[in-house]
Amino acid sequence: MPSHPGVKKLRDMLNRPGFIYALGIWDPYTARVSESMGMQCVHIGGYQLGIGNVTSEPLITLTELAYTTRMVSNAVKIPVIVDCGAGYGEPLHVMRCVREIEQAGAAGLHIEDQIFPKRVHYHQGIEHTVSREELVMKIQYAVAARSDPNFMIMGRTDAMKTDGFEEGVIRANMMLEAGADAVQLFPNTVDECRRVTKEVKGHVCYVNSEGNRFQRPVFNVTQFEDMGFKMTTNPTALLCPVTQELKRVLTNFRTQGESGLPPQEMIAWRKECETLIGLEEMYKVERDTVEK
Repeated sequence: MPSHPGVKKLRDMLNRPGFIYALGIWDPYTARVSESMGMQCVHIGGYQLGIGNVTSEPLITLTELAYTTRMVSNAVKIPVIVDCGAGYGEPLHVMRCVREIEQAGAAGLHIEDQIFPKRVHYHQGIEHTVSREELVMKIQYAVAARSDPNFMIMGRTDAMKTDGFEEGVIRANMMLEAGADAVQLFPNTVDECRRVTKEVKGHVCYVNSEGNRFQRPVFNVTQFEDMGFKMTTNPTALLCPVTQELKRVLTNFRTQGESGLPPQEMIAWRKECETLIGLEEMYKVERDTVEK
């Protein structure tokens, strides 16, 4: 079975100069809209997927994650990167996870050093990390499990929050030595962000978590490039404003008895939704077959 076109695209982006913004989405539609607006890469993050399923990331199963990955990958031609949490267990479980997500059409994934099962307290910044040795084993076996060498394996460490900046750097370099193509880190301050790309010997990915409660910095693309980061994900930039717009329209229904949306613009907006999913192409197939 040929790989999704996003696999080679992501590898090319990793190999050439330039910053990668992997925007956080949670379903095929948000991925398709992102692609239509020129985003070069999307990210199925545990945070937004958990919220989108009205639960929390640690409670998402591998079956649910693989299903979502397949639906998203089928909807877009750009790379899809998937948050696989702690890899769903020990090295053998990690191998199954990598195979499932790769077969579902992702271009890459990341696996972190938190315990499995992961606890929802991570949302409060309470991290429970495994040993360095266990983390390295997971990365080694994740790399061994992929079938396409272009499929990206990213390692993630949450150690900087609980064990300090230096421990995070050590773990990052150990993951790279174990075969990871990139590492995702959580520096706590602007100064740590400037240092980390110099002390980690490979591609560094950040999580641009707008609205985070830990005062972790948020940057724009130019700032990321200036500091030497290769990639960022963003779990909240679409999720939070979409929620607020839903609430605004629902408030109109509750207080005014109608949506309050502009009628003429709604005609164009509805047409745009239909165009995004390729409805005209579907009509054509039916006109050529069953609707002759």
